Amino acid sequence: MSHAATLPAPRRFVLPHRLRAWTRRSPLAAAGVLLLAAFALLAVLAPLIMPYDPVAADAAAVLQAPSQAHWFGTDANGMDVFSRVIFGTLYAFAIALPAVALAILVGVPVGLVTGYLGGWTDEVLMRFFDALRVFPSIILALAVVSAAGASVVNVVLVLGLLDAPVFARLVRSEVLALRSGSLVECAVATGNPVWRILLVHLMPNTLQGTLAQAAVRASWAVRLSTTFAFLGLGIQPPTPEWGAMIRQGAEYMVTGQWWIGVFPGIALILLSLALNMTGDGLADLLDPRRRSAG
Repeated sequence: MSHAATLPAPRRFVLPHRLRAWTRRSPLAAAGVLLLAAFALLAVLAPLIMPYDPVAADAAAVLQAPSQAHWFGTDANGMDVFSRVIFGTLYAFAIALPAVALAILVGVPVGLVTGYLGGWTDEVLMRFFDALRVFPSIILALAVVSAAGASVVNVVLVLGLLDAPVFARLVRSEVLALRSGSLVECAVATGNPVWRILLVHLMPNTLQGTLAQAAVRASWAVRLSTTFAFLGLGIQPPTPEWGAMIRQGAEYMVTGQWWIGVFPGIALILLSLALNMTGDGLADLLDPRRRSAG
């Protein structure tokens, strides 16, 4: 008696299926991820893509308009704007990513502790963070950077510390909602110490909002760091940083050399849009309430 062979059911690849569903639900967010991936690829492959040295001056090629030899034209020093825009992507990521990481490392623990313990701990820490948020961020950041010195490290430290209250407030609100729930009550009843309740039971439930907010705050860090450079307090020329390039381009805009400032400005706008759309997409993907509504 012959038995027909039973073929195993084909495996369902869950990740591609979820990615397709997410793309259909939020096309703008998917476009943001693709655009952000393109910028990240530019940053990684910058030494291979750049046709010229981004800081090599050429007196014979000063203020040349976009052409086949120089796609984005040249600046007042004869430097290739296309190569400088590509290399500027490295500085954008080198400032935004560490700044957001520092803000998370400072803000998330503070939000966990203040939200769970409450009392004087909550009052003292959150009032201090509120004072940082009440004072205009850009003015405070400009004052600190000008006093500490214009360097990448100082810019990262200032941006990270100024943005920590955002994550602290976000995590604190999540912890306040969870503190009186059955999850924490069961953890306390079984004898878990405070540190374990914070790290094992509460922190994983706050990561959804933190990850989504991280992309949005990275966009803020990129914009503010370029503002520093535009005002002359950030990374200094001839380093190929977008804000410094826009500042130089503004001086020549009235004489018709528009390409010096326009192309780094477009790069800044696109990267900011990519980060904001990615943050919105992460909120859709990670938040079960928004996922079920989609």
